Amino acid sequence: MKKYLVLLLLAAALPLASKTKTRIVNPASDERIVYVGRTLVEGNRVSMDWSGSYLRVAFTGDYLAMKVSDTKKNYYNVWLDARPGPEADKVISTFGKDSLVVLYDESDFKARYGKKAPEVHTVCLQKRTEGEQGLTTFSSFITAGDLVAAEPVRPRVIEFIGDSYTCGYGSENSVASDPFKPETENQNKTYAAIAGRYFDADIYVIAHSGMGIIRNYNSKLKGYTMIQRYQNVFDNGFDEVPDAPKWTADRMPVKPAITVIYLGANDFSTSLQPLKKNFIKNYITLLREIKDFYGEDHPVLCLAANRDPELGEYVRDAAEASGMDKVEFLGFSTAAHSHSELGASSHPAYAAHRKLAYGVIPCIATLTGWALTDKPVE
Repeated sequence: MKKYLVLLLLAAALPLASKTKTRIVNPASDERIVYVGRTLVEGNRVSMDWSGSYLRVAFTGDYLAMKVSDTKKNYYNVWLDARPGPEADKVISTFGKDSLVVLYDESDFKARYGKKAPEVHTVCLQKRTEGEQGLTTFSSFITAGDLVAAEPVRPRVIEFIGDSYTCGYGSENSVASDPFKPETENQNKTYAAIAGRYFDADIYVIAHSGMGIIRNYNSKLKGYTMIQRYQNVFDNGFDEVPDAPKWTADRMPVKPAITVIYLGANDFSTSLQPLKKNFIKNYITLLREIKDFYGEDHPVLCLAANRDPELGEYVRDAAEASGMDKVEFLGFSTAAHSHSELGASSHPAYAAHRKLAYGVIPCIATLTGWALTDKPVE
């Protein structure tokens, strides 16, 4: 009788055990996961905060989740089994400590593919918001199958250095008088991301709202402009970590083919204009940092917004005064975008960013030797 009872109990337990899903916990630092942008790897954990940073993960099975922490709250674009386009498959947020975020589960794959799902899936996760919204730390990615080597950093890479325009501040809003909200900031809808998609290039984004060359928005944070911030691993590292880790170009798996600078609008954000000689001196310092990273032959495109009539002159003269090879200037007039194409706080909305991209793309093509094609600018 006792033997019979034991057998019954075992038989009852078998169906339940067969329904248990296997989950594999993969450290975020696994070399098969590809990160694009500045990151810090500490043990199994990977941290990043720059706007527009992203990662690619490839895996088998029908489940992908991640264990993640955030010092504040950030928003991410997510794409499944597709090259990132102007619209994301979904948007998620990261906040709290060691949160479990399920990106895709069995029901998602069944709804999309039915019984004809590809064997290997790829997911791209891109940071919409800037470092001011917090530092994200990934600790693990959880799958139902195996991790597969994701697409490496592409042969074409463009580096963008900028302020709120490059961050995508308000780019998903259509009312210029609306205040800023992190939910409507989307770096993926900027001229920089559009240009990257056009050239099928990965992009490294070093951008922070309010940053200037010699002074920041409304003359704030004097003495800590993009000149200093450009050297850091983290955007807000100097605020949160006294000894902020520094970035070195040899940590990039692929050197950018060109750097695009879009700064200066915040220097002219008050009625008192910056001294031209000081502006030029600091601009040349930034150019020197870039050249020291990548070499004297590295091309740099210097953009000027239509914020002030003097700004274009300042940036153009700085490029010329540098005496460096392959440093070119492009200035935008008021025709670059109209008041009907502005997002939150009168920043460019996506339609305006497309117009900026139409101006930037031919210059990038000329300086890199990349061909222009009939590919949509979007």
